[in-house]
Amino acid sequence: MEDATTSIAAGEPRIEVLLVGMNGDLRGKQIPLSAQHKVWDGKVRLPTSTQSLDIWGDDNDDLTGVSLTIGDPDGCCLADPRSLAAMPWAPEGSVQVLATMHELTGEPSFMDPRAILSAMLARYAERGLTPVVATELEFYVVEDDWHTTGTPRPPEALTYCGSPNGFQLYDMRAVDALQDYLTTLRSWAELQKLPADATTAEFGPGQFEINLNHRADALAAADDCIYLKRLAHQAARRHGLKATCMAKPYSNQAGSGLHVHASIVDKNGINILDAKGAEPVRLKSICAGMLDTMREAQLIFAPFANSYRRFQPGSFAPVGIDWGVGHRGTAIRIPEANGPGARIEHRVAGADANPYLLLTAILGGMLKGLDETLDPGAPTEPGKAPVTTRRLTHDFLTAVEEFAQSAFVRDTFGPRYQTLYANTKRKEALAYLRTVSDFDYRTYLPRI
Repeated sequence: MEDATTSIAAGEPRIEVLLVGMNGDLRGKQIPLSAQHKVWDGKVRLPTSTQSLDIWGDDNDDLTGVSLTIGDPDGCCLADPRSLAAMPWAPEGSVQVLATMHELTGEPSFMDPRAILSAMLARYAERGLTPVVATELEFYVVEDDWHTTGTPRPPEALTYCGSPNGFQLYDMRAVDALQDYLTTLRSWAELQKLPADATTAEFGPGQFEINLNHRADALAAADDCIYLKRLAHQAARRHGLKATCMAKPYSNQAGSGLHVHASIVDKNGINILDAKGAEPVRLKSICAGMLDTMREAQLIFAPFANSYRRFQPGSFAPVGIDWGVGHRGTAIRIPEANGPGARIEHRVAGADANPYLLLTAILGGMLKGLDETLDPGAPTEPGKAPVTTRRLTHDFLTAVEEFAQSAFVRDTFGPRYQTLYANTKRKEALAYLRTVSDFDYRTYLPRI
């Protein structure tokens, strides 16, 4: 129990120390701003098992052995001062900071997503290389009565007689209808110094996309993304709405993705993917590295049962393991092959993906393509059918098993995290398969 000197009075500014969990959830502690020295002195502790919690908040000690089995030991939450940011929704002066869990012996926890991404970036640094990344986050805004009705519904301003009034892609009327919310979101993003760029209306009713600018620091880019998710949620609360990064909140509407743009620069700041008008050999090789590892890492890109509802033919979510130049239906898109803007766009992940684990998996695949010379095969061209027969899986449990058996995953995430993540997600997948749904009752009960 906290002592009386650390309690927070109503209206008192605070500092929130945040850890990113397996599922991209934020857990941590609130501390009075007047006692923030505890944060910077490394005195904030939480059980290391905080980072093993599943989607229901269970530590699954019987599966993982990282909680009560070993006494549920504490770890140190070491704050990253670069991530210090305002909390405009909290009492004036309140701030938040992201932390990395460390064992009491000093080393980063093998379960911490920030530490996992940092380890991948160290591999690039050893080669004198720096990934430059940007994310594009899609999400839905829904009415806030979901917790009483049990289902989401679009904001009233975007409906006619209670139903969505058509698709809203790039429709400025949809932006205007939710301008109060979007204005709050953008102003708070500015206060937080988030590198937010364009905001666009997407296909679904109440669906929006916010682009974040490129960062020559992938850890900071992931921090930006996790803060944007929280910001979208808090701004929605301010306006009596809810923002959700659920991959597929409506069965008959578009899913939400989390696209990643990435390039690589050397120690001189030169983009090594720049083909300079010639054959983009290196660019194609890193594409092949990502494609070759995509099925094995799909559980990172699609971490929940609902995630797999997004992979539907005829949608902008890819179903094939393919690549193309300027083709928005492929898993890997090449927006530009020449000049300093040469980069790839990874289009597989849903908005529900953990950005730290997502970037780790993508950069791991790119690294494979850097260390080897690989051929991605023929590209899918606009206006033509895909040439590949390789497909992403539509099945959650299949993704779990391929992740669990992958040598690439073992090397990228470490054998302990591979086992912990796979066992935790297998439990979730089996719970999903055992649950008799409303679809079962409506379809089979009357007929069988």
